[in-house]
Formats: sequence, structure tokens, C-alpha cells
Amino acid sequence: MIHHLKGQLIEKNPTYVVIDCNGVGYFVHISLHTFSRLQDSEAVSLYTHLQVKEDAHTLYGFKDKSERQIFRLLISVSGVGTSTARTMLSSLEPGQVKEAIATGDVATIQSVKGIGAKTAQRVILDLKDKILKVFGEDEVFVPQGNTNKEEALSALETLGFTRKQSERVIDRIMKDTPDPTVESLIKQALKNL
Repeated sequence: MIHHLKGQLIEKNPTYVVIDCNGVGYFVHISLHTFSRLQDSEAVSLYTHLQVKEDAHTLYGFKDKSERQIFRLLISVSGVGTSTARTMLSSLEPGQVKEAIATGDVATIQSVKGIGAKTAQRVILDLKDKILKVFGEDEVFVPQGNTNKEEALSALETLGFTRKQSERVIDRIMKDTPDPTVESLIKQALKNL
């Protein structure tokens, strides 16, 4: 496994760079986030992930370890490949991806081109606990106020109800019942929908 590369930047494009390390040129796929953080200076250092397939060895590069960690978590999800993970990290900042997963924000993840509702929900379901475990509560902002409301809305969306309709019903329930649990919100909402 190639952990990182440090060398001269030979070529820089929004999707890849070429780094010369002691006479060997490495073609490294990058996200737009990494591209924006790379200086045009000659010396460059990238953390890498090597994907080995029977027909190709593909190297992915990241400016910081946390972006590489998010990339590795994303590709561990069934249905999310390296190109989809790279697209996510190009469309959203790594911090936005972490927050969206930690807070269960399906809409943000689904806003990435090529990711549907089911894939977005699978990403959140598979990675929510892992993100909090790997990055800790300090690095991931999880709003404490309306997490029950958000979880209930997400559950109702999964059951096929529209977000607007569900939100109206849940807001009404929350006015009548102070500090309801997720389960009680869902049960009462199902009665009123």
C-alpha cells in the first residue's frame, strides 16, 4: 500500500495530478477539494489510497488524512464506488459530508450528481456510527435541538410521505407535546397523515 507521496508537481488538473518522486511519475486522481488546496509550487505532499483491481491499479490522492478517511468510509458502502466517492468530495467539502452523515441529512447527500435517495439513505445508515466513532463528537457538529424531528421526518420520507406534508404534521405535534421521543412523533404523525 502506498501511504503518501512527496515530490515535485509535474502536472495539475482538476481531476488528477502527476507527481515526480525521485524519477518516477505517479498519476494520482484527486477531488476538486484537494485541487483547490494544492499550491502551484513544485514540492507537494499527498496522502493516498491505492485501489487494486484485476485490470488496473488506481491511485487517489488527498491533501489531508481526514479527507482520505471519509473517502475510505464512503467506498466501504455497498453501491458507492471510488468515482462516486470522489464526486461527493468534489461536490461537497469533507466537513459537509461528515455533518450530513452525522445528522442524517439525506437531501444534502442526494444533491450530489449520481446519488439517489436509496444510496443516500444507505450511506447514512452504514456510516453514521462510524463517522462519530472515527472523528468523535468534537469534530462533527451534531445539532442537539431538533434531532428527534429530523429522524422522524427521515423515517416518514422512507415510508413514502412527502417532507412538506410530514413537517406540517410533526410541527403541530411538537407544539402540543413538549420534548416528544422519535417513536412517539412517528406514531402520532402516522395517525394524522
